[in-house]
Amino acid sequence: MRVFVTGGTGLIGTAVVAELLGNGHTVLALARSEASERAAEAAGAEPLRGGLADLDVLRTGVARTDGVIHLAFRNDFSSPEALAAAVAEETTALTTLGEELAGSDRPLVTVSGTPWVPGRASTEADPLPTDGPVGGRGRTVMAILDLAARGVRSTAVRLPRTVHHQGAGGFAGLLTETARRTGVSGYLGDGTQRWPAVHALDAAVLFRLALERGPAGSAWHAVADEGDRVRDIAAVIGRRLGLPVEPVPQETYGPLGPIFATDQPSSSARTRQALGWEPERPGLLQDLENIEP
Repeated sequence: MRVFVTGGTGLIGTAVVAELLGNGHTVLALARSEASERAAEAAGAEPLRGGLADLDVLRTGVARTDGVIHLAFRNDFSSPEALAAAVAEETTALTTLGEELAGSDRPLVTVSGTPWVPGRASTEADPLPTDGPVGGRGRTVMAILDLAARGVRSTAVRLPRTVHHQGAGGFAGLLTETARRTGVSGYLGDGTQRWPAVHALDAAVLFRLALERGPAGSAWHAVADEGDRVRDIAAVIGRRLGLPVEPVPQETYGPLGPIFATDQPSSSARTRQALGWEPERPGLLQDLENIEP
């Protein structure tokens, strides 16, 4: 299959492109800069120059391929307004991709976060949140899954709060960046809230399986660690960086503060059973040992 991938040169996208190429697919990768073009070519993909805001380029990518994996997102969490603008840009891009695929029965694999449910681990059957800082992403993904009724084999891979590789990535990576900047490896509240996690290379396998076999309208959980306590994550970061581990104010993490404070374990039992997906890479706490002091 020839696959159009957005966000193919990021931490997750790099793993997905390698997984696709290693399993007989070819890749047309959206590249928003000259550096991204070089990275895509070095990985073995054909670059297509443009960004999420370049809707005609997105239409070209769909026309030249047999299916789409959407991963790109402008990760600007500097303010609520910046985050809202990033969500709006993605919504327009995904809507365009979906419209171009309508009636073709080709696959469109998109991405969201795992939901959170008070008192238990969330499952694939739970709905995505449609309010809060990233509620717009939830509404958009639900609309994409509804395209199953219009001849799109749309599926969603729900990623946990941390997708990691060599100690970098996701919410744990943001904790590390904040710790370096502030001199404190922090956590909110008592730090017992749990975050799910997955290694990027394991997540890449699930994206491929969803592309190849995911039924229209289905959602899957790329969860390896059901829930690591944030205080334990902060402890490893503090030890690796030689910094104190302490509670910090919610404002430390800007618009993501409310999400950082939430207990949000998640299960992937149905995904493993239905698609035969089995994570094999190191868990988050082990992978964080790769953080450079």
